[in-house]
Amino acid sequence: MAKVLCVLYEDPITGYPRSYARDDLPVIEGYPDGQTLPSPKAQDFTSGHLLGSVSGELGLRAFLEGLGHTLVVTSDKEGPDSVFERELVDADIVISQPFWPAYLTKERIAKAANLKLAITAGIGSDHVDLAAAIDRGITVTEITYSNSNSVVEHAVMMILALVRDYIPAHKIAVEGGWNIADAVSRSYDLEGMHVGSVAAGRIGFGILRRLKAFDVHLHYTDRHRLPASVEKEYGLTYHPDAADMVPHCDVVTINAPLHPETEGLFDKKLLDTMKRGAYLVNTARGAICDRDAVVEALESGRLAGYAGDVWAPQPAPADHPWRTMPHNGMTTHISGSSLSAQTRYANGTREILESWFDGTPIRDEYLIVDGGKLAGTGAHSYSTAES
Repeated sequence: MAKVLCVLYEDPITGYPRSYARDDLPVIEGYPDGQTLPSPKAQDFTSGHLLGSVSGELGLRAFLEGLGHTLVVTSDKEGPDSVFERELVDADIVISQPFWPAYLTKERIAKAANLKLAITAGIGSDHVDLAAAIDRGITVTEITYSNSNSVVEHAVMMILALVRDYIPAHKIAVEGGWNIADAVSRSYDLEGMHVGSVAAGRIGFGILRRLKAFDVHLHYTDRHRLPASVEKEYGLTYHPDAADMVPHCDVVTINAPLHPETEGLFDKKLLDTMKRGAYLVNTARGAICDRDAVVEALESGRLAGYAGDVWAPQPAPADHPWRTMPHNGMTTHISGSSLSAQTRYANGTREILESWFDGTPIRDEYLIVDGGKLAGTGAHSYSTAES
């Protein structure tokens, strides 16, 4: 029997919800590229409920204990005395979310003698040392596409919030004011602007596809160029790299996975090439941007705004400068953890576990590392220092 260690974020400070704002979720038939939604054999939770916190348990307890497995769920993941550190030693499977990542470092993997499977409940497996997982023969998976559109919607919202300067205007309203001049002094139309995406995968292309309706000029860069027919349909201008693209853009959205090629990509040198008054939105990974360079760019006016849903590290300390820097639209990595998304990635987690216990193949699109090498989506999206 397996020991499954699941690390989830804490319950709401008011307690686990007794009711919800909506009674149901819209029925989604499939993803835009034809991939089907997660399809486990059964579902032991109510769609639209809070599943990603400790009490939600991703809806897994009845399933796992019914098969005789042990499930340990915790939010305590930092330091040598954490529950995660103690329980990892004999865990066979680790489940974590990118929003509250349990970092599977090389050192932790070395201590986890039984570890065979690491599941990211969501997308983005950079909290796992992929090179160490490859060396140990550990399978790494994620629920590809489960919350991609959730992040797309969040990124589009952030772009509009920055360009229209929505957050200060809303603050004026709730504080009882009617300061129209103050509310519009930094507000512009998105229409006609040049918007570029660093990476044009499911999230990056999803953002570009939705922004086409705003009559903007669209740019992108990606390791894998889109078909000419797609570029023509959406009016996309391709650039060989971010350095070539960003000087042309009024808005840049970062949608690349974190790996050695992208870590620290948006440093002072690259930020200094952006248009004065450009906006930068990052729903990918915090470490793709240099923390202090972003602050400096906002303070100098090089950037007119920065909105990010991702930090380095996560959770960010209370004194992280991105919390208080000017003209920011930061959120606490919630873009991919809407209640709608949680239903999908909880079902995907169970689907992977069912395949694992049944000895049947895990969907190729869910694979990041398998058989001692990058595989499936991992082979397309990630690189390691050795590869």
